[in-house]
Amino acid sequence: MKRTKKDKDIVVFIVRRDSVCCECGEELFSGRFIHLSDKGAACLSCADLDHLSYLPRGNAALTRRARKNSGLSAVVLQWSRTRRRYERQGILASPEAIEKAEEECLDYEELREARRIKARKKREEAELKYVNEFAREIRTFFPGCPPGREFKIADFACRKYSGRVGRSSDAKTFSADAIELALRAHIRHECTDYDTLLMRGYERWDARDEVRGRVEEIIKRWRGEDEA
Repeated sequence: MKRTKKDKDIVVFIVRRDSVCCECGEELFSGRFIHLSDKGAACLSCADLDHLSYLPRGNAALTRRARKNSGLSAVVLQWSRTRRRYERQGILASPEAIEKAEEECLDYEELREARRIKARKKREEAELKYVNEFAREIRTFFPGCPPGREFKIADFACRKYSGRVGRSSDAKTFSADAIELALRAHIRHECTDYDTLLMRGYERWDARDEVRGRVEEIIKRWRGEDEA
């Protein structure tokens, strides 16, 4: 029978004080489960709930599936002295329902992981395609760039979340200005004394002025304007 919102939950309590079953007289020590009826506190055996297994709280999806799969279930409550109220501790459900719920959750997690891997692979493929296209545009605008160097420049300029020129909106349309900015940054760091000047204490703009002539010389050669 499918549970509806109007169905009233069967409630089981975890006792803090030793008690006695109102029906069979069994001693119910602290920590045992009891079910309250008009007669008083009954053990799970007398309440016809002793065939159920305890599923502690902590995994909402597992709990939800176990209750759905179990023909009979109960909510487990315990009195909190600090908060002065009853708090949910878990549920009682059939062992088969709990086992089935565990299998369903495992299958769901495996499915989610498979989807995450697929999505990550798709993003990586798109990223690689973008970097390769950026490199191809470098080769188009600067045919004199040393063979293979365009991929190194593109990879550095387009690195995700770097904030570098390759992540700008202009770069995504492969504008000539964005391509040249990426090349200039590479040339400054890799082909001049720019980094050394920074280490010596030069201000960034002063260091750029020092290497500007060398940068322009290389840019001109890589663009193919200086065949000599």
